[in-house]
Amino acid sequence: MRLPVLAGALLILIAACSEPAPIFHESERPLRLSDWQLFDLSTEELTPSEASLVLHPSNQLFTDYAHKMRTLWIPQGLQAELVDEEIQYPVGTVISKTFYYPRNGQGQLVKVTDPGNEHIALGDHQLLETRLLVHRQNGWDAFPYVWNEEQTEAFLRVAGTSTSVSLQTENEDLDFMYFVPNENQCSGCHTTDHPDGEMKPLGIIASQLSSPISDARGDFGIQTSTILEKGWLNAQPADQGTISWRDESASLEDRALAYLNIHCAHCHNPEGAADTSGLFLDGSSDIDVSMGLCKPPVAAGGGAGDLQYSIVPSDPDHSILVYRMESSKPDEMMPELGRSLIHTEGVALIRQWISSMSGSC
Repeated sequence: MRLPVLAGALLILIAACSEPAPIFHESERPLRLSDWQLFDLSTEELTPSEASLVLHPSNQLFTDYAHKMRTLWIPQGLQAELVDEEIQYPVGTVISKTFYYPRNGQGQLVKVTDPGNEHIALGDHQLLETRLLVHRQNGWDAFPYVWNEEQTEAFLRVAGTSTSVSLQTENEDLDFMYFVPNENQCSGCHTTDHPDGEMKPLGIIASQLSSPISDARGDFGIQTSTILEKGWLNAQPADQGTISWRDESASLEDRALAYLNIHCAHCHNPEGAADTSGLFLDGSSDIDVSMGLCKPPVAAGGGAGDLQYSIVPSDPDHSILVYRMESSKPDEMMPELGRSLIHTEGVALIRQWISSMSGSC
């Protein structure tokens, strides 16, 4: 008679020790990140829930050299659908992106290559913010959460905030203000309208998840295949996805276009916020005037830097595209949000690409 009793007790113990599942808040606006139960936070590390999937898109938006850990969670029994080679996530989907910086042995924040962490060791990193995109009945809602100094909790900051950061690099110390966007800015940059009326989170889309990628720790494989294996997707995209702009084995042109796509296309597309500019960097146009080749500005104002064309073949110094990428002035810089620093590596790539072009305006 004891065996059933012991077995029952064991099952109760296992259930008590199991990790709580993430929670989809259909209408509430939790003030604490922990209320979503997306992470296991100990005194030593931040670990995503076992029910979530850590994602590594082919390309990521530059955010002042901050590292990012992305997670995807779809409630049990629900599934995303592949429609016209795009992923339509079901109501209940929660996407997270945690921003952080590594520390050196002296506790100083440092610029190093993103290792694509599956968890974040708190002693070696400083958490800044975690942004959520939550698919509700009325569309995608954005929630910016800011971590406290003790790294014990992140709190909702609808209006955004800012904090001073000193980042050590090989050549200099970068002192700047790190900005956490407000709720509307999150929605404006990370979701976009499509003809079908569906709102799609940028970055966690088929083209960014369908390429095999890897880092120094090993191959991550094809992300959409992993999502399919979990039962969260009804079909594998036929498209092989986009390359990483960091992939030096790819052509210079492909790398440059991949960079512009992830950094600019959320606004510079035929249906985006910058559609009136006539500058489309989403890959929907050939490399001609629509892509900026010998294209005069429509209404750039001071952002044009008294230059005549977006791209001047073989002449990056006279190209508005490079001028705006190299600026950190609020009324000139591109992208407009998400950075205080100049992305040195990205600028170098676009300069090299423009320098390789033949012809003139």
